[in-house]
Amino acid sequence: MWYLPSLTNYLKCSVLTCGGLLMALLVTEAGAQGAFFSIVPRVSLAETFTDNVFLASVGRKSELTSEINPGIRITSNGGQIKGSFDYSLRETFYANNSSGRRSQNALNTFGQIVVVDNKAFVDFSGTISQQTISAFGTLSAGNSVINPNLTESRTFYVSPYLRGRLASFADYEIRYGLTTSRNQSALAPGVSTNVASIKLNGQTTSARLAWSVDASRQNTGYDAGRTSEADSLKASLIYTFNPQLNVSVTGGQEANNYATVGKESSSVSGFAVKWIPSDITQLSASRLKRSFGESHSVSVDHRTALTALRFSDVKDVSATPSQIGSVGLGSTYDLYFAQFASIEPDPTRRAALVSNFLQANGINPSTSVVSSFLTSAISLQRRQDFSFALLGLRDTVTFFANRSEGSRLDAIAAVNDDLSNSASVRQRGLSVSYAHRLTPEASINVLASAQKASDSLGLQNTTSKSINVSVSTRLGTRSTGLLSARRVVFESAASPYTENAITGTLNVQF
Repeated sequence: MWYLPSLTNYLKCSVLTCGGLLMALLVTEAGAQGAFFSIVPRVSLAETFTDNVFLASVGRKSELTSEINPGIRITSNGGQIKGSFDYSLRETFYANNSSGRRSQNALNTFGQIVVVDNKAFVDFSGTISQQTISAFGTLSAGNSVINPNLTESRTFYVSPYLRGRLASFADYEIRYGLTTSRNQSALAPGVSTNVASIKLNGQTTSARLAWSVDASRQNTGYDAGRTSEADSLKASLIYTFNPQLNVSVTGGQEANNYATVGKESSSVSGFAVKWIPSDITQLSASRLKRSFGESHSVSVDHRTALTALRFSDVKDVSATPSQIGSVGLGSTYDLYFAQFASIEPDPTRRAALVSNFLQANGINPSTSVVSSFLTSAISLQRRQDFSFALLGLRDTVTFFANRSEGSRLDAIAAVNDDLSNSASVRQRGLSVSYAHRLTPEASINVLASAQKASDSLGLQNTTSKSINVSVSTRLGTRSTGLLSARRVVFESAASPYTENAITGTLNVQF
């Protein structure tokens, strides 16, 4: 397909891409062995009219844009490779020459390569998406408007590891992980993180009491900042009351230079609880006392055949605000991926199932509540997310609410971002989506959302409100049409605006 060479050239410097493309090349081998796999090419065409293409408060300019968006999804759950690879390339053209042709890449991939059966593996994942540079800059909806506060962000992760049995007393895992994040905008420098770790897990003479030892070394380097290093050695005792409930206590030492020029050592102590009262409900909580204070993680998952509820509260060190819970930032796709676990336990098959469901119901898979912002030094982040989905025979309701707060942990780094001028940045978000099947072939979707950002000094405040109404219908066995209208109201002391737009889209799968 004509767009695959451009993808290869675009990502050729990424280690992860080698893994993603390797999966695409070897998936045929999996199919030859009788394993499940699928290759689904697609293309979408869109026409959008907006009354404010530059998102300006004065001197508004209308624009008509044309978009072509080819893509491909490859899934495999057998053979030596299990995973999902979904890529698309959006080309946008402006009828009134508001901008030259613009290209936007989108990638969502994850998987595992089995190098040696039951012994050696490689995990990989990656995303390419549009990210907000500043929480106090202009926020927007839609792909065709021109917003300098957005940049294409590429994050890739690859992790080879060995797993096995050490003598007869412990299981071991030796792992190396590399994460790289790069952005097109010079205002958002990139970051790379290397982590090497060794984990041992064993059983004591008591069937209920187990132990684990975890040693790691981490190096995080910013393109426009300094390098942070962290070493950690922790030991844990885990007591299992029954198959549904276990508790653990942890102690150890760590050394890092998060807030100092050189490494400083400190003790680490904490506990964790995991309770699985049933196959559809899971609760977990952990807390650690560390050099910078405390970190914690709380999560609750409950799902039935028709509902899915998720809550998480995480506070920890982060290279970027989106690092915490990066798999589940409250997107529609994440929520239904969890909900569909009762229908399809295999994550690879489920990825295709969720994508098809969202497309059939005219639901945007990337809808999220709070747009995270990019940072240039180690920070301390706390994020709380709540989401709920309800599936009826003809109606689907999704609800998202979250809030986050970030503060600079590395005060030595001479960098410039939102946390340079404020002790903390707070964000709040709320979103409600309702989809209704009008007929077996057509549906209507209404999405309303609001987001607010503020700093600790009260000097910067922004609020974004939007509503989007869309109607979709199946035009053929492999094609759907969608007509949508949106209104965005952005309140800011520096750059307030309103925008109205209408979009017609044709989606075709081959």
